[in-house]
Amino acid sequence: MLRTMITATNTMSQLQSQLDIIGNNLSNSGTHGYKTKDVKFQELLYQQYNNDKLDTAERQSPLGIRYGVGASLAQAQMNWKQGSLQSTGRDLDFAFQEPKQYFNVLMPDGENGQQTVYTRQGAFYVSPLENGQLMLVNGDGYPVADSAGQAITIPENVSSFSVNETGILKATYPDGTTVQRELAVSVLQKPQLMEQISSTYIGMPTNFDELGVNAEDVMTDLQGAERSEIALTNQVLEMSNVDISKEMTDLMTAQRSYQFNARSITIADQMMGLINGIR
Repeated sequence: MLRTMITATNTMSQLQSQLDIIGNNLSNSGTHGYKTKDVKFQELLYQQYNNDKLDTAERQSPLGIRYGVGASLAQAQMNWKQGSLQSTGRDLDFAFQEPKQYFNVLMPDGENGQQTVYTRQGAFYVSPLENGQLMLVNGDGYPVADSAGQAITIPENVSSFSVNETGILKATYPDGTTVQRELAVSVLQKPQLMEQISSTYIGMPTNFDELGVNAEDVMTDLQGAERSEIALTNQVLEMSNVDISKEMTDLMTAQRSYQFNARSITIADQMMGLINGIR
């Protein structure tokens, strides 16, 4: 009975992690650019007991008894499927039509430094600077990077914005003049190696030597002729790719599994009480 308790306890702790991930997916179902996480389980190691040495019958199965010790969370992998597009009619709302292309955003890192992070959340704004310029920022106020890795700035008094399929941002002024900037766009080659920073931000790993890869193997910046591969559209935003019906089904399945394991602990405890109560 003690083994039953250990096995059930091992599995319950992993089911709790699955419930946490499902809850996070559901809570971000309305977050633009959010990618859901899919959970997979695997069996834990078995223990072999060779207690039937006197049994000479021929069997197809291995000799002895194998006891399992529960299941564990094998991986929580990001689902990179394209989310549906929502029309907004807003000039600075952009969305990709390819699943692994990302905007570059400059996020503060420490006191004075900054790091480049990647997002598919394309709701951008302009923030006025003291020198009469406007800086393109995202909803969190972080600067959006251009193809040179610098913050995008343009002169103020813009009348309208637009972007073409290759990620060229065009600002139009009342006198008809225009200013163009190239949005930095990167494509993921090995998305499973990226580090999750928040619900919509991912970053490059720092242990390239340990992983046995280079930065270019993980992510490629689309520059020059490669910018023709960019598939960007204007006045729309990408919704999350959370399938609410699937998440609710997984939630009920995980909850039922949790209840079954909890029940097995209760039954094992009752059986131990009966054994200990025998006089």
